[in-house]
Amino acid sequence: MLHYRSFGEGKTLVFLHGFLESSTMWDHLPLQDLNAHCIFIDLPGHGKSPLNDLEEIPSIRFMADEVLQVLNALQVNEFTVVGHSLGAYVGLELAQFSSCQKLIFLNSNCWSDDEQKRRDRLRVAELVYSAKKHFIREAIPGLFGRLTDFQKEINELIEEAKYMSPDAIAYAALAMRERRDYTMEVVANPSRYVFIHGEMDTLVSTETLQKRLPGITIHLLTNAGHMSHLESSAEVIFLLKEEI
Repeated sequence: MLHYRSFGEGKTLVFLHGFLESSTMWDHLPLQDLNAHCIFIDLPGHGKSPLNDLEEIPSIRFMADEVLQVLNALQVNEFTVVGHSLGAYVGLELAQFSSCQKLIFLNSNCWSDDEQKRRDRLRVAELVYSAKKHFIREAIPGLFGRLTDFQKEINELIEEAKYMSPDAIAYAALAMRERRDYTMEVVANPSRYVFIHGEMDTLVSTETLQKRLPGITIHLLTNAGHMSHLESSAEVIFLLKEEI
């Protein structure tokens, strides 16, 4: 089973981290202020969780199934997911076949990769076997909108990501490459899906979010890139209080 930790009582919130991260990313937010039952899960191959998928094609669905095993073991019946980047992809898949009541996308989207992005994911999956440390050092700083303000955090993220195996990194990249498009599902259920997004996020532009998701609540953070939980932590915790 995946590694997890939890604290608190009340409504259950499931926190799913992003690519190259682990559940420790949520330590930067004062989540005790939410007065909720918070569950933090390391996704397959990340943090302290093993990667044991024996299928030929990596998939987000496998990750979602593994998360659900944890929730079933904890006898969690109803929950809200807060997913960062990759974590929201997993949460979106989970929402299709579980009792997930709401999904909060933190710096993420709900559609499948375009052809250029699919090529990029494949290149990453190949590169990490020969130049893993180089890839990590190049990838993580680009997630921030304000590099000079977060050098300490960037270095910590780089060091943590180095513990991931090439297999785990490649698996996650290819799983994201093959994920399904759920745009129609999200647009059809505006009360179930909420987006919190940094205006300086270069992975998904705010214009694209607004154009593709009419009628969906999108909270924009002016001083954040892809790492809103670090770059705009006070705003993120305020919005989480509003949305849960």
